[in-house]
Amino acid sequence: MTQPKIPTIRKTGEGRTIGIVGDVYRFLATGNETGGRYAMFEAIVPPGGGPPPHIHRQEDETFYVLEGEITFQVGEETVVAGPGTFVNMPTGNPHAFKNESEQTAKMLISYAPAGLEEYFFEVGQPFDGELPPKPTKEEIDRLLAAAPRYGIEFVLPDE
Repeated sequence: MTQPKIPTIRKTGEGRTIGIVGDVYRFLATGNETGGRYAMFEAIVPPGGGPPPHIHRQEDETFYVLEGEITFQVGEETVVAGPGTFVNMPTGNPHAFKNESEQTAKMLISYAPAGLEEYFFEVGQPFDGELPPKPTKEEIDRLLAAAPRYGIEFVLPDE
């Protein structure tokens, strides 16, 4: 991987922003900007938002809650996290997060190495300033179909 030559500075509201399954992700640093070492984004998670249980096979993921409250599921453990809570999720650990409160939450999420942002760019939609609607079946199907190419395994209940 090559060393990036230009520092990355994002001011409030700057950065590629997408809507994905009801959440909004604003990318602060991508693998192209960090030489592939890590990526980071701001996540706006409305009530009911967040992904189902899943496992990353290629990257560690970290979360830092800025506003609101997020419920993390880490294996069989559930943790309700408020502002200032940090969660480190090493590769291979089943986990999920969900906003079970009535207020929108905000987090910083990073992962190393970078590359997973390409998954979000592939399955998400350009953000137009409105919170995305609840995910459609087509959006969820697209998310599930692309996941294996990025080393993501969803742990879905038996139907």
